[in-house]
Amino acid sequence: MSIEVKGLTKTYGQQKAVNQVSFTVAKGEIVGFLGPNGAGKSTTMKIITGYLPADEGEAVVCGIPVKRDPLAAKARIGYLPEANPLYYDMYVREYLGFVADVHRVSDKKQTIEKAIETVGLSLESKKRIGQLSKGYKQRVGLAAALVHDPEVLILDEPTTGLDPNQIIEIRDLIKKLGQNKTVLFSSHILQEVEAICDRVVIINRGNLVADDTLSRLRLQSDNNQVLKVNFQEPLEAAWLERLSQVKSVNKISPNEWELVCRDAQEAKRQLMELALQHNLNIVSLQSGGQSLEEVFRTLTNTK
Repeated sequence: MSIEVKGLTKTYGQQKAVNQVSFTVAKGEIVGFLGPNGAGKSTTMKIITGYLPADEGEAVVCGIPVKRDPLAAKARIGYLPEANPLYYDMYVREYLGFVADVHRVSDKKQTIEKAIETVGLSLESKKRIGQLSKGYKQRVGLAAALVHDPEVLILDEPTTGLDPNQIIEIRDLIKKLGQNKTVLFSSHILQEVEAICDRVVIINRGNLVADDTLSRLRLQSDNNQVLKVNFQEPLEAAWLERLSQVKSVNKISPNEWELVCRDAQEAKRQLMELALQHNLNIVSLQSGGQSLEEVFRTLTNTK
């Protein structure tokens, strides 16, 4: 495993920011780390990266216990914190050179150029960091996280404050980096998590509440089973609402419906019977599921 989190606990005063949290991230995975504000995401990430000590439990990166050998663990981690710590008076290459020196990177010039090219900074690389837009400042932070070629990337809210175009660019970059690195990243933009990740870890009030693939979470959350059915003909919602296995009906278009069911298999049988009785043609019938936003709200009790 690239990341192993074992029973992490961190307390501030009387409040447990992280409470017995355990999960793993395998080599080559891109995992979304989710939770409401104050859930303990940033605290957990800071413990994994060695910036904070845990009160209990341990974090292991690439087989190295972070507490026992923090320098060796940090050498394998690229970390972009939520508050991107940049020196605005430094030029882009100057700053990346400084970070490369901290990591004792050999062949520094070639390494810096590779990081600049990877994150798409070439056109802005001759400017002072303070002259850059928010999006390009984030790219500098990512380049700094990559300059020592780490095995693991930990990104805390990497798209915060970016415009839609910049978000798409950073999302594509994370997907590209995930082809040969392990990535754990947090985000409040759930659509981004759905676009990038196959698996998510969700914490709420310091407690782990979910660790699963998106597809299984959508189907298991709140015991809802969802079907999406598309008819060739338009029909009234009342026809579907009368089916005993249908709990609720959502009209997507005149011919397309989303049904929350008590028993999806039995509901499929009832839909077939309805079609036969009324000479309706079913164009498609497939299992659906809740959106990640609905899953998140259910698991974190967010109103």
